[in-house]
Amino acid sequence: MKILNTISIILFFFVSVCSASVSDSLKSIDSVSPKPMSLSELRLHLSQISQNNLLTNVKVDPDPLRSSIDYNKLMLFGGASLAVGVTVHIYQSNAWWQTQDSKFRFVNDWEYALWIDKTGHFFGTHLIGHAFSGAYEAANFQPEESALLSSISALAFELFIEIEDGFGPDWGFSPGDAMADVFGAGFYLAQYYYPFLKNFQPRVSYIPTKEFRNGTHKSGIIIDDYEGQKYWMGIRMKEVLPDKLADYWPSFLMVSLGMGVSDLDGSGGGTRSFYAALDFDAEQIPLYGGVWQFIKNTLNYIHFPMPGVRITPNTAFFGIVF
Repeated sequence: MKILNTISIILFFFVSVCSASVSDSLKSIDSVSPKPMSLSELRLHLSQISQNNLLTNVKVDPDPLRSSIDYNKLMLFGGASLAVGVTVHIYQSNAWWQTQDSKFRFVNDWEYALWIDKTGHFFGTHLIGHAFSGAYEAANFQPEESALLSSISALAFELFIEIEDGFGPDWGFSPGDAMADVFGAGFYLAQYYYPFLKNFQPRVSYIPTKEFRNGTHKSGIIIDDYEGQKYWMGIRMKEVLPDKLADYWPSFLMVSLGMGVSDLDGSGGGTRSFYAALDFDAEQIPLYGGVWQFIKNTLNYIHFPMPGVRITPNTAFFGIVF
């Protein structure tokens, strides 16, 4: 299972490469802008547009100033993706297949972590789709092309990992994990075709458990430190409330609904907790331009520490929930 730690590090590097590519691409686009827009002018402009752009998280027409596909950046992006896949395969080949004859097998693990692992797969596929979209748009793909390719690429990457796990002697191909991957990619794509869904943002928060901090955690990697994780769905209340109420709701303030677990025994035992908390919409940070928008969208995958309540079990209010 150490493979997941390797994947996490490589994905971090991969997202960094994507962000750098986005910056380079958008600089060339920004250079043709006749003048900066005021916030009011920008809002007026955006209200007139019709097609969805996953990079900027707003609706835009296909950009007539955008050049043809940048194959150099596309090759860089493809090379990075291939490198990740090859690294995963080589690691697992050395760690598993050379020590014993491992045949592909299925493992039904629906309840072993009370679904926090499945929620993590949904979140992870959505996040990877976001990273892929940054790379595709940096290579000058149009928004719809980017949305489709990003969803397919994210799902393919996650399913590749699942198939590799299917040959592990201590693991196996999990239909539940694969289904969560499909839902994560599907929701990412649905947010393009149904823009109202962009008012619902998957998020995560994490505080290492005591076992993880002192080195006694069974796997020793963050991804498996389930009891330190909470997964959230942030809601842009100003966009979903009736107009009369939305007028009084601050645009930067979101409400997030979350789930966490504790006392897991690996066999379906433990406690599942549900939360509701205030949250911050990084979209409202007054920094503009394509690269800043990408950064703000990325920040919105994190639940910000804010007041909240544990709904079940044992209702309790907290000054900070993270």
